[in-house]
Amino acid sequence: MSEMDIKKSTDLDFPRYATPAVNTKEIDLLGLLEVLFAAKKRIIAVTLAFALVGLAVSFLLPQKWTSKAVITQAEQSQWNPLRQMMVTLQVLDVDAKISRPEVFDLFIKKFQSQSLLEEYLKSSSYVMSQLKDAEVDPLELHRAIVNISDKMKAVNDTQAKDAEKMPYISWTLSFTAPQAGDAQTVLEGYINYIAAIVEKETLQNIRNQIALKTKAVEQQLELDRVRLTNTHNTNLQRLNYSLKVANAAGIKKPVYSNGQAVKDDPDYSVALGSDGIAQKLQIEKNLKDVTELNADFQNREFYLAQLKKLSFSDIKLEPFRYQLSPSMPVKKDGPGKALIVLLATILGGLFACGSVLLREAMLTRNPLTEPVTE
Repeated sequence: MSEMDIKKSTDLDFPRYATPAVNTKEIDLLGLLEVLFAAKKRIIAVTLAFALVGLAVSFLLPQKWTSKAVITQAEQSQWNPLRQMMVTLQVLDVDAKISRPEVFDLFIKKFQSQSLLEEYLKSSSYVMSQLKDAEVDPLELHRAIVNISDKMKAVNDTQAKDAEKMPYISWTLSFTAPQAGDAQTVLEGYINYIAAIVEKETLQNIRNQIALKTKAVEQQLELDRVRLTNTHNTNLQRLNYSLKVANAAGIKKPVYSNGQAVKDDPDYSVALGSDGIAQKLQIEKNLKDVTELNADFQNREFYLAQLKKLSFSDIKLEPFRYQLSPSMPVKKDGPGKALIVLLATILGGLFACGSVLLREAMLTRNPLTEPVTE
């Protein structure tokens, strides 16, 4: 085979192969806009559909309204009647120490009590309105109460970002309900319920201290009365014996009146003479109350009477001060209807444009042509 034949056989027939596609990695923005403009009806339809779905969702979402109240420690002016009573207790030596911070902390503790909240909700008409059935299953009632109790919150404002700048300690109490009026009513009712419990418990503690003090004084007076009675009876017996001894000794008059110096009997005194002893015996027998001549006993009886006169019927204890009373919510929680519709519209537009461009890319895709073989 000649050299020319070898060259001819090794030449490739390039026209028989397809020219490979050139990947320039360039995006034709005008072309994309033309594609989107051509499918404008579809894009508008999909966007409107998403907007309508968003509008429907905004109406179907459960509404949440939150009522809030801000409280601080009670001020001194609120405790003026109680402070006057505490001065009286201090004078009467009754150990009943209470302070505004202690009562406020007790209120917060009671407010956060799960058992007290469930007890209040059981008697609340709001819970029963959430249960439509006339005959309520106890388990269903308990489940509803637990779900509602999770919406009652107490937040310490000192944990906020700028808490160190606050000149006082405050707490924010809140409750969330489907209706604005229910949120305010339940929150206000529960605050009043806890305040009444704190007031009753605090005043009852003071009454208990007074009762303990009164009981101790009464028992001490009873013991002292028994001692005085025994002493009185013993004195009567001794005077009777002394009178017999004086009569036996023939001593009628006081022995000191005649200038006589005698050594008196330490057990049965005859120094007064029989006449004096008889008169003293008569006086002792005429005593109707053995405490008549005991000033200390009478002073303690007066002290006991003052303790029994103490009354808290007109004393009102306020455990906190409102900085913001339970408010009527004017704006519901969560995004508004307009925001939901706007987000749904944007999402629908993006979805429609993306689907159109993806469809166009799939249709205009040119796969590489395989070489033709003989």
